[in-house]
Amino acid sequence: EVELVESGGGLVQPGGSLTLSCAASGFSVSNTGMSWVRQAPGKEIEWVSGINKEGGTGYADSVKGRFTISRDGTKNMLYLQMNSLKPDDTALYYCAKYPTRGQGTQVTVSS
Repeated sequence: EVELVESGGGLVQPGGSLTLSCAASGFSVSNTGMSWVRQAPGKEIEWVSGINKEGGTGYADSVKGRFTISRDGTKNMLYLQMNSLKPDDTALYYCAKYPTRGQGTQVTVSS
């Protein structure tokens, strides 16, 4: 059974950094593509970043240059390093392996 558990969210000031983690079970993160998506209050789910089986990465224009996706196959973890955070980054962040996603971790960027 595929299970994804996110952690690492919190309250951070604009310009700050956070690293989100996603603990995966039921499959190997090294053998499949995965994504981070987010949902802000009152808005639709937005794709943020993805990593494919080969390790290639992609980012939404809104986070390019600020966020970095990575994985650790030995720990079976997916990460999202977020720098230069903005209030518009406030959202519930989910890691996802289609069609499954976790319960999410809240990121709030506010002074």
